Amino acid sequence: MMENTPEQPQGRLAHFPISFFAMVMGLSGLTIAWEKAQHVYQLDFGISPLLVGLTVLVFSVFAIIYASKALVCREAVAQELSHPVKLSFFPTISISLLLLAVALLEFMPEVSRGLWVVGAALHLLFTLFVLNAWMHQEHFHIQHINPAWFIPAVGNVLVPVAGMPLGYTDISWFFFSIGMLFWMVLMVIIFYRILFHTPIDARLLPTLFILIAPPAVGFLAYVKLTNGVLDGFGRFLYFAGLFLTLLLFSQLSRFLKLQFALSWWAYSFPTAAITIATFLMYEKSGNSFYLGLASILLAILTGVVGLLLVRTTMAAMRGKICVPGH
Repeated sequence: MMENTPEQPQGRLAHFPISFFAMVMGLSGLTIAWEKAQHVYQLDFGISPLLVGLTVLVFSVFAIIYASKALVCREAVAQELSHPVKLSFFPTISISLLLLAVALLEFMPEVSRGLWVVGAALHLLFTLFVLNAWMHQEHFHIQHINPAWFIPAVGNVLVPVAGMPLGYTDISWFFFSIGMLFWMVLMVIIFYRILFHTPIDARLLPTLFILIAPPAVGFLAYVKLTNGVLDGFGRFLYFAGLFLTLLLFSQLSRFLKLQFALSWWAYSFPTAAITIATFLMYEKSGNSFYLGLASILLAILTGVVGLLLVRTTMAAMRGKICVPGH
């Protein structure tokens, strides 16, 4: 027992999962959703600085821990990079930077610009790396495919949300095109896998919520790209996201039976995306139905993120996180 004690800190560090950055995405989504809500309500509840501060703190802590892991436990990082599921979570790092750029856009525009530039460049590298890994892999099988594979595509679609206000028009269209292209490709593959092969593992079922994110974020990006115009394609993107939200909410009883895992954070960012999209739909259409729906979704999102923070903290205190198999 004494011989194993010195290895324990490194062992916990080696099992710090890359998927933890999905937590930053959820917190960023909640922050942006409340910023949007306050803008629409024309009220200032004073919570934006607190949410931004919490999100930046969590991202900074995770970045330091994972950087330490990369230095001390290189083999563990290499294993994640070659893992058919965990590989798709590496772009959550660059997506977190892009989301922070959106959250800080009005408060600290120059900081936002710096985060956006780094985030966009890093995400392009991650996208190229992941696609090369997919194209030239020798050990992936159909059962490895799950909605987490959308994560690289979602990040690309997110780039114009801050990119257009910052003045990067062509770059924003470039990333949007990549995201839309692979959304269509992966949507077909994912539904083929769901319909005709073994069911998705219970621990990964929450990732089905990621299906909501590409059309919802795509709607936000497209409206930015078209200078605020709500046209037919924009409506298609929004209603596609809304239908997928209804489809997944209709399976609520199935999700409530699942045991807690870090994959539950997959509920957060997609819910935030459709919430923000619905607020935008209200702004562009003037239909009060969307304001009511957005308010309901915001309440659900806030409750979900609050619950996830509590459950994640409890799991960490009980030593159920950063252990083999998680």
